[in-house]
Amino acid sequence: MLNNKKLCSIALISIALVFMLVSITDAASYAYITNYGSNNVSVIDIATNNITAIASANTFNNPCGVAVTPDGLNVYVTNLNGNTVSIINTTTNTVTTTMPVGNGPFGATVTPDGKRVYVTNSDDGTVSVINTKTNTVTTTVPVGNVPFGAAVTPDGKDVYVTNSDDGTVSVINTSTNTITATVNVGDGPFGVAVAPDGSNVYVANDYDYPGDVSVINTKTSTVTTTVPVGAGPTGVAVTPDGTKVYVANSDDDTVSVINTTTNAVTNVPVGFVPRGVTVTPDGTKVYVANSQNNTVSVINTIKNEVIATVPVGKWPIAFGQFIDNI
Repeated sequence: MLNNKKLCSIALISIALVFMLVSITDAASYAYITNYGSNNVSVIDIATNNITAIASANTFNNPCGVAVTPDGLNVYVTNLNGNTVSIINTTTNTVTTTMPVGNGPFGATVTPDGKRVYVTNSDDGTVSVINTKTNTVTTTVPVGNVPFGAAVTPDGKDVYVTNSDDGTVSVINTSTNTITATVNVGDGPFGVAVAPDGSNVYVANDYDYPGDVSVINTKTSTVTTTVPVGAGPTGVAVTPDGTKVYVANSDDDTVSVINTTTNAVTNVPVGFVPRGVTVTPDGTKVYVANSQNNTVSVINTIKNEVIATVPVGKWPIAFGQFIDNI
């Protein structure tokens, strides 16, 4: 079960909702944003910042995490209070399959070959491994207490899982689906992202005050530095060139921009209680889900300023990772 502190955090934004960028076969890119309070998913065309569709289904039950397959054809959505994962067909934007996983599924990530999806089950301390060909859970991996975030390395060999109540990150070897390392990070690790070259993993520590990001060296499985950011960091994303890390700070309504060379930080004001963040495939824009005013802020990465605000559903909380164009 989640502790009182985490329940309070969840009550504010009802912990959920995640969006990720996906490229469909016509080369257009879309942001799939799970609306925890509306029980649906908003689809944003990032070329125009218009909502082109709203995916809704009675299988959605507080949709939360998102994982988009590399071919851009399917979106895996975790249902936090349904203990299930729903699959959206991106051609029709309809749910085609819903499958049971563990208790309290929250985060999700898909391997680069598109064959497996890893889902964190926050209420039972496990990760469900889904075979995308059969859409069945093939194995369940025990991790730490209250796992939230999950991110896979570019080579597909490891999955990094944040354990919020332990202050640790579990490293899962995808060949054996066993834990190969446990890394101590900050207090309340939440979001996680991997550098494009696979050298570093960035972990947002939600409970550290005022807030910071742990940087893990993937070769040594050790924290090499801790970067102060804004208050209540949750979502984290890395630009395609690896030069910047964007962190959503839920307690001060900003996004911190970390220069990965100098670790210098710039803060960008966004909407109310930002929870999730991701970067467009070309690295020119960042999308931020603002959970308490039902909008998505769009940041220009050159000027680091908000250039658009998109209304979405109720309680949007982008909690996911960047997905490349196909």
